[in-house]
Amino acid sequence: MILFGYLFMCLIFSTTFLAIKIGIDAGVPPFFSAGLRFFIAGLILFVVMVLKRKTPVGLFFRKEMLLTGIGLTFGTFATLYWAEQFVPSGTAAVLSATGPMMILLIQTFILKIKAHSSSFIGCLVGIIGVFLLILPSFTFHMDAFVLAGCLLIIVGEVFYASGTIYSKRVMDQFSKVSPIALNAVQMMHGGILLMLLSLGTEEIHWGALVSPAAVGSYVYLIVFGSMGGHTLYYWLVSKTNPVFPSTWLFVSPILAMLLGAFFYHEAVTWVSGVGALIIILGTIIISLPNLRSNLGSNVRLAKVLRSKQSKIM
Repeated sequence: MILFGYLFMCLIFSTTFLAIKIGIDAGVPPFFSAGLRFFIAGLILFVVMVLKRKTPVGLFFRKEMLLTGIGLTFGTFATLYWAEQFVPSGTAAVLSATGPMMILLIQTFILKIKAHSSSFIGCLVGIIGVFLLILPSFTFHMDAFVLAGCLLIIVGEVFYASGTIYSKRVMDQFSKVSPIALNAVQMMHGGILLMLLSLGTEEIHWGALVSPAAVGSYVYLIVFGSMGGHTLYYWLVSKTNPVFPSTWLFVSPILAMLLGAFFYHEAVTWVSGVGALIIILGTIIISLPNLRSNLGSNVRLAKVLRSKQSKIM
């Protein structure tokens, strides 16, 4: 059951980038599209948690939820949705996998937390991969919007990394509140901010909002992307450990590139393909210390359990 849930989560996360691209190409304003998606998904989850008495209504009014929403939802997805007007969905997915590198850089150079040497090697490998991935954009007739979109996605990952680091402190502070409720409230805050940004920067064509492609994109992203994927992620964390579910970053970006090329005829050059693989390799190298530490903890726990069972017998 755990393996099935993990594979299904990877499939969901890899397809959300294509679903975003389809909705934007249908004429839906990117900021409004993102805001509506996260606000509705967060609202549904929050109402369910309140009705089950797993969270108080007052959680919505805590400033910690607003700050988390700015990092994890507003900053991350404002940049991603705008960029996907110009950047292929597969490229966007791979660039989004640079999140762990941004976490490493923030922890090392801002929070002054000592990192493992292999993490820096992985970061360097990832940077090389990013360069190769966007290298095809550096042509004589360089598309400035494609390049700007790629860079903005990386900026969005800085927001994501900051939000992730901060959300860990928030989860410790609200340890008695369901993580699903915390995620729901921050999505609501991020969604509201995205729609406010849309009101000041975008012209909304209501006819495009009800087109089949737009509606299909909304439904898929709300039900599967925001509610299903993130709920599966938290379920896997509760059933396994925080490290195992995060390895979706090793699987989903490559799958997203293949899906974009197959279903949406997005061009993939051999240079960008190599760059994508190198980025994933860098992400794996960065995560190795955590993976080894977690594996060692699991082995020690298994030995303790076997020892207790032998004493009982």
